[in-house]
Formats: sequence, C-alpha cells, structure tokens
Amino acid sequence: MYALGRHLLLELKGCDKEVLNDLDFLKDCLNEAAICCNATVVGESFYQFSPQGVSGMVNIAESHISIHTWPEYKYAAVDIFTCGDSVEPEKAANLIKKKLEATSYSVIELRRGIVEDSQVECATK
Repeated sequence: MYALGRHLLLELKGCDKEVLNDLDFLKDCLNEAAICCNATVVGESFYQFSPQGVSGMVNIAESHISIHTWPEYKYAAVDIFTCGDSVEPEKAANLIKKKLEATSYSVIELRRGIVEDSQVECATK
C-alpha cells in the first residue's frame, strides 16, 4: 500500500504565550518550517484574533502547514500535510516545536490517500 500524503498533527503545550500572539513571528515561523522541510511555498493566509490568538496557513505546493493558537492556555494546534516523497514534515514539526518553546508536545501521523501499489504503477506510466 502507498500513501499519497502524510499528515502530522501536533499538540504543543507550555509554549511561550507572547510568540503565540505574535502574527509576524508565526508567519515567519511557518514559512521557515516549509522551507526547511523542502516544501515549495505558494501562498499564505493569517488572521489575528482580538483580544488574542492567531490562525494561519502557509500553502505549499505539496499541501499546507497550519496553526491555531490559544495564548491564554500556552497551546498551539499545528497541522503539517505533505504529499510526495521529497518533503520531510518531521523537520518542519521539530522547527515549529522549538521556535514556540513547547515544554510538552505530541505528534500523531496519519497516512492520507492510501492506494494499492498497482494504482501507483498505473499513475506513473
């Protein structure tokens, strides 16, 4: 069986609440994460909530990296969804975890688009 994509779900706790509310920092962080994992950035969309919190996404040719923050709980939810074999989503996850200064975290990986090997062979011909 072959997976068309990998989807990492990050639960980041104990993060620096100041950076979780810093729109520019988070834009830079997600763009840097995309580049460090060999993805191709094609766009972005971010929103600053009032009184606090940020939601944002960096669109990559291989799918997306998104974040939703709750500074009051020192918590961030991050999704890294990548397709293809050239991107290394773990590198993006490690960079984001480090930059947000998470003291506790978990990562769940989902394989997306499971197809039979025979379908992959047909698609590459």
